[in-house]
Amino acid sequence: MSGESASAIQKGQVDLLDFIDWSGVECLNQSSTHSLPNALKQGYREDDGLHLDSDADEQLLLYIPFTQVIKLHSILVKGPEEEGPKTVKLFSNKEHMGFSNVNDYPPSDMAVLTPDNLKGKPVLVKYVKFQNVRSLTIFIEDNQTGSEITKVQKIMLYGSTVETTDMKGLKKIEDH
Repeated sequence: MSGESASAIQKGQVDLLDFIDWSGVECLNQSSTHSLPNALKQGYREDDGLHLDSDADEQLLLYIPFTQVIKLHSILVKGPEEEGPKTVKLFSNKEHMGFSNVNDYPPSDMAVLTPDNLKGKPVLVKYVKFQNVRSLTIFIEDNQTGSEITKVQKIMLYGSTVETTDMKGLKKIEDH
């Protein structure tokens, strides 16, 4: 991910929340009282009192499948200045990853989040690597100060759906 950010989300890019397949969403090492929906779901993520916490250590591994193929443009990860995420690795279409094998694969992209990012400045991803995304795995490797717990207040994914032709919607052209 480039250090530059999308000052304004580009035209045509939408919040991909409506395309998340909630039945398949997973988060490894999340606190039982401060879980992933607090940072990802509409309404919850806008509440500053709610957040996602890591549990045993500072690492978090999120798996987000989509209901249709998407193109990912940018990601927003908001968190507190000290316990907010620092190193974030993104993996496109990698299923069944765990902490034991997360380093076996090169990430599709990676970012080191700045204080500006943690306050809500989106980070652009390498768009060419995220053109045909069925699922996204987000590995939060560490936090800003090396503390035991990482806190995430909000995660937003921006992009677009991959347009597919609906064959049923096509009408036969009649001969005149």
